[in-house]
Amino acid sequence: MDAFCRLSGLDPLWDWNRTWYTANPDLTQCFQNTVLVWVPCIYLWLLAPFYCLHLYCHDRGRIRMSCLCTAKMVLGFLLASFGFVEFFYILLERSQEIQQHMVFLLSPIIRSMTVILALCIIQLERVRGCRSSVFLFLFWVLAVVCSLVPLRAKIQLAMDELCMSRKLLSHERFTAKTTVCLVFNLLQNPCPVKDASFLSKILFWWFTGLVVKGYQLIIDICRLPDQAQLLRKLQKEQSSGFFLLRTLARKFGPYFLTGTLCIIFHDAFMFAIPQVLSLLLGFMRDEDAPLWKGYFYATLMFLLSCLQSLFNHQYMYTCFTVGMRVKTAVMGLVYRKSLVINSAARRTCTVGEIVNLVSADTQKLMDFVVYFNAVWLAPIEIALCLFFLWQHLGPSALAGIATVILIFPLNGFIAKKRSKLQEIQMKFMDGRIRLMNEILNGIKILKFYAWEKAFLEQVLGHREKELKALKKSQILYSISIASFNSSSFLIAFAMFGVYVTLDDRNVLDAQKVFVSMALINILKTPLSQLPFAISTTMQAMVSLRRLGKYLCSEELRVDNVSKAPLSSDGEDVAIENGTFSWSAEGPPCLKRINIHVPRGSLVAVVGHVGSGKSSLLSAMLGETEKRTGRVSVKGSVAYVPQQAWIQNATVQDNIIFGREKMKTWYHRVLEACALLPDLDILPAGDATEIGEKGLNLSGGQKQRVSLARAVYRKADVYLLDDPLSAVDAHVGQHIFDKVIGPKGVLRDKTRILVTHGMSFLPQADHILVLVDGEITESGSYQELLSRHGAFADFIHTFASTERKETGSRRSNARLSMVDFMPFSRDLSQEQLIGGDTTNTNLQNMEPVSETDQEQVPEDLGKLTEADKARTGRVRLEMYQKYFKTIGLAIIIPIVFLYAFQQGASLAYNYWLSMWADDPVVNGTQIDTDLKLTVFGALGFVQGIAIFGTTVAISICGIIASRHLHMELLINVLRSPMSFFECTPSGNLLNRFAKEIDAIDCMVPDGLKMMLSYVFKLMEVCIIVLMATPFAAVIILPLAFLYAFVQSFYVATSCQLRRLEAVSRSPIYTHFNETVQGASVIRAFGEQPRFILQANQRVDFNQTSYFPRFVATRWLAVNLEFVGNGVVLAAAILSVMGKNTLSPGIVGLAVSHSLQVTGILSWIVRSWTDVENNIVSVERVNEYADTAKEASWSVEGSSLPLAWPQRGTLEFQDYGLQYRKGLELALKGITLNIHERERVGIVGRTGAGKSSLALGIFRILEAAKGKIFIDGVNIADIGLHDLRSPLLNCNNPDPVLFSGSLRMNLDPFDTYTDEEVWRSLELAHLKNFVSNLPDKLNHECSEGGENLSLGQRQLVCLARALLRKTKILVLDEATAAVDLETDTLIQSTIRTQFEDCTVLTIAHRLNTIMDYTRVIVMDRGHISEMDSPANLIAQRGQFYRMCREAGLV
Repeated sequence: MDAFCRLSGLDPLWDWNRTWYTANPDLTQCFQNTVLVWVPCIYLWLLAPFYCLHLYCHDRGRIRMSCLCTAKMVLGFLLASFGFVEFFYILLERSQEIQQHMVFLLSPIIRSMTVILALCIIQLERVRGCRSSVFLFLFWVLAVVCSLVPLRAKIQLAMDELCMSRKLLSHERFTAKTTVCLVFNLLQNPCPVKDASFLSKILFWWFTGLVVKGYQLIIDICRLPDQAQLLRKLQKEQSSGFFLLRTLARKFGPYFLTGTLCIIFHDAFMFAIPQVLSLLLGFMRDEDAPLWKGYFYATLMFLLSCLQSLFNHQYMYTCFTVGMRVKTAVMGLVYRKSLVINSAARRTCTVGEIVNLVSADTQKLMDFVVYFNAVWLAPIEIALCLFFLWQHLGPSALAGIATVILIFPLNGFIAKKRSKLQEIQMKFMDGRIRLMNEILNGIKILKFYAWEKAFLEQVLGHREKELKALKKSQILYSISIASFNSSSFLIAFAMFGVYVTLDDRNVLDAQKVFVSMALINILKTPLSQLPFAISTTMQAMVSLRRLGKYLCSEELRVDNVSKAPLSSDGEDVAIENGTFSWSAEGPPCLKRINIHVPRGSLVAVVGHVGSGKSSLLSAMLGETEKRTGRVSVKGSVAYVPQQAWIQNATVQDNIIFGREKMKTWYHRVLEACALLPDLDILPAGDATEIGEKGLNLSGGQKQRVSLARAVYRKADVYLLDDPLSAVDAHVGQHIFDKVIGPKGVLRDKTRILVTHGMSFLPQADHILVLVDGEITESGSYQELLSRHGAFADFIHTFASTERKETGSRRSNARLSMVDFMPFSRDLSQEQLIGGDTTNTNLQNMEPVSETDQEQVPEDLGKLTEADKARTGRVRLEMYQKYFKTIGLAIIIPIVFLYAFQQGASLAYNYWLSMWADDPVVNGTQIDTDLKLTVFGALGFVQGIAIFGTTVAISICGIIASRHLHMELLINVLRSPMSFFECTPSGNLLNRFAKEIDAIDCMVPDGLKMMLSYVFKLMEVCIIVLMATPFAAVIILPLAFLYAFVQSFYVATSCQLRRLEAVSRSPIYTHFNETVQGASVIRAFGEQPRFILQANQRVDFNQTSYFPRFVATRWLAVNLEFVGNGVVLAAAILSVMGKNTLSPGIVGLAVSHSLQVTGILSWIVRSWTDVENNIVSVERVNEYADTAKEASWSVEGSSLPLAWPQRGTLEFQDYGLQYRKGLELALKGITLNIHERERVGIVGRTGAGKSSLALGIFRILEAAKGKIFIDGVNIADIGLHDLRSPLLNCNNPDPVLFSGSLRMNLDPFDTYTDEEVWRSLELAHLKNFVSNLPDKLNHECSEGGENLSLGQRQLVCLARALLRKTKILVLDEATAAVDLETDTLIQSTIRTQFEDCTVLTIAHRLNTIMDYTRVIVMDRGHISEMDSPANLIAQRGQFYRMCREAGLV
């Protein structure tokens, strides 16, 4: 190259004397005209083929030609033509001496050809749909940078010669045009991220507009790609958590590796900075060094800091994106698994545990992705630090290694202990969430039985164990933090101590001290990250094991049922020699089953409670384990479960269930299922929203909606599990005639009907009699009667009763207030509940004015309140509330402890700078022992203070968390029933799971971080101002800028946090709903639709989460650039004050200024974390202001100990309304019920029967009048004092809790085993329980799902029989039991409660014909009241009802 340059009359390629050892540095002419011109060209020509191949393989669709693209092309051609002009000019002008001008001749032609290549690539990018090009961006940057050096040289030359040469002008033009091309290359659509330019991506400028305009525009960015392919892969390899990890790594690994590459570059720049600092301090010591070198080092340090920031945040962005995708994928997989898990596996994991898997465990996986690289990178960083320290301090660096080796085992031990504690904590948290889920599901039972305190104590028991594990974990963590925060001091103390002790001639000068301290500060990052990364990895392993265990739990086998399309052989359902069980190891629930169901036939299945009727339908659906035999079902299936599963959606959505609405057929279905009268009552007709689990519908309505869903489906095979048990006699007959029977809409379909209604059996084509899981008899009605078997005996025994009753089974709660409720179209009315119901959700609502009613038609039919997000920053009261729970007496000492900790840090750093500036006498420094002792003492004091502050804040956090959780729990349990009907359980579970978890851990951790960095910042500012007071001019404006950006960013981030929390609740609600209705979803084949809905909910949640972490990156990268200005200012001011400043103080100032950027960024981030997580306090506190029930007990009430002793009831002009502003549901009830009297309450739908029961129990408070029990006004006593002695047996939806059967019967252990067995015998459950392996200790699964519905109702009855009380209120006690058991139960009630006052809300009139009195309710009034015989004789309303029921 030198020879080539000499040919053109230029100096050599490189000359150190001209470039470095000079007061005016410059590059040689040869270097400027060859290397600087050729480097960008070589880059483009070498990499262009590979880039073109990449574009060819990734076609995103053509982009139309825009003005911007046209401008680029025009400028590019101008740039290229300019090079050709220069080439021809030299060729013509210097043709004689062409050999001497080869360099000047080649450079423009190479440059022009390269620009033409760049233009071709721009066009190729446009055709292949690539908007943003990193490849071309780097080319233009190289071109501009390489043009700037010759430009500067030529400007200098021109200034020297005071004239402007042609070459300078030509070079200026080229540089200007190249710069414009670079600018145009950056001008891209700033949003979304996929279309942003390279520079916009690395600086997150594409997000700036979104921060200003709001988050909503981001939604299009992060709609996650369909991950069905990934999930299929995962499902193939569901053998353990490891395989799950491996599959995720295969899918997301390549993108994750780009992040890993970024962190490697970040580390390279990070380690370069101390080397430059060393050169800067060397420059400060060298009196003869030219000033430009100082400015050069300062600028280089600034550039390296900027590059370090860029790569760090690109790494974080990549990891968060991968983490988010992993989280979403795993959530999707857990959801899909919940749709295919079999019943045995389902019993081992409750809804609460599944919710925990998708909330806590997926978050742990995401954290693992973000921090995993630290596990392997941190040890490498530590090794590099120690290598560089060895270079500076020699063998003394080994002392640092020894210190690190001592710290590691300690923290390894702590991490292991914390992992175990975390498993324990998660176990108790699972138990707490599971219990909360059951409490929310069975809240009505808790209210009636006054069990809130018992369950409150159970939840608090779980909570205390959880907090105990958390407290131990936090104390261990504090030791870990103290050891790591003190690690920089310990390493410095060990190394400097050994260094000065080994040899008196080992002098600690500024260069050694502060370069070592900079390296130690770098060492601090991996040392602090490593335990966190190990801890996160351990937690992720625990979560992976939990996820792996769930994902490899047994699934429903596809071969349980062989599905086939409808064929002409005429047999739709066939089971041959089938034996079935609910689990692979469990006893068979069905044995020797042989069934052949011809097309279009109606098959009735009858049998006692627990005989296996529902199991038979489950076997046909493939829900049970097939041990032997063959099951085949032809055509599509529709299923009506015994306990109706209703979605939290409109009536119409529940019926059409994802299908297209066909108006005529839809109306026909509504009419056939007797839903039209109900829809007339609803405020928005079929557009009225049904509450969670159908809370605001009666049992009968839920069953009819469930039936309508099946009928609407137009399936081939109908499996109907006792759908007529919960409806009125006339409604049941109507449904049978219009839907199920020989003349119904399903007459041509195959119907398998489980029923206890004898009146329907004669119309069945075939009857199956089940006894203990075996078919004992089968045939037509007449065939079975003629055989004179058990079935015939049963029919003869109960025929008269059944004839009289005509299948009279009716619901406990009908839509009500039909005739007397004013149809104000407001929220309360839309909740459907009226006078005759056990559901209460209207009593606490204010009336809505006429104008409001007209203005909010879109709310029509709305019931559940969606989780709402507040706006703006968190109110100051939330901070006050949080700190108030801790107490000022603890907070003030913590602040002083922090100040003391930072004071010690400042003292030992300043002591080091004084030591470094100590003069060297005869090659040694004096009093090194004293200096080392003082240094050690100050550092040790700081370490103790760090431990004290972290422990104190952790304990404060636990105090606050315990208090807030208890407050939330009491607020929820003291809420009235109306609150639970309009608040989805997902919202409440979200508060108890995610929000409490955030208050437990995130808030204290954020406070620790924020306080430590605020005090650290104060220390750094003091040091920088001590060294260069002029720095205040730069620091103050930066402080204001930080304050402005911080306040702006925190508000945005806080709002995004709220939105993310709000969008999380529907995920849990949907999961909850799906798990409970999985069998229905599977039967209808609706899994893809529900999976899509789950994905949409998760996606929507991620659209709030994604901008949150991008906002953090946007803030950090931009603030760090500004913060790097402090580094530049400190360095340049130090260079300027070279003659007045000592190297020690400069080293101290510059090494500390290097930390400013990170500190300021962490302050904003930790402040944001605190504010984001204080949102959890806000959300937990939301329920403090909702309406509450009356107090549970009243102090000083003079209630007799054994009250009520007689059991008399007196109503005095009693009135009740469901909400202020509505008409009374009960009007002027005046009534005396005497001791031991048995009173039946009857009336048509909406008459106000159940309202009486609600009034007695004060589920609804009186609007006027009073109720006296044994002469005591019930309004004057506490709710528990009232409810505990009363007894309500109201179980259309019997609720059992997970736990032993004994716990379900007697939660307080107040009765002996003999008494419990006696109650089971009276409830006709003794034989069943005796045959269970664990007897009374039989474990009930969540919701009692391992018992049949009839058995659950009998358990609830046994629960009632156990509590001997003076007043018993009965309401639909035996809806799902067979007639024989029902008759036995009725006789039990008569004998066992003969000493009690009994109020029966009668659904079957024959059960109350021997009662003392009958009250006939009508529109909230008592229309008739007398003995049954007298009422019949009066031939009034009661007589007409008896006549309809066939009793007279």
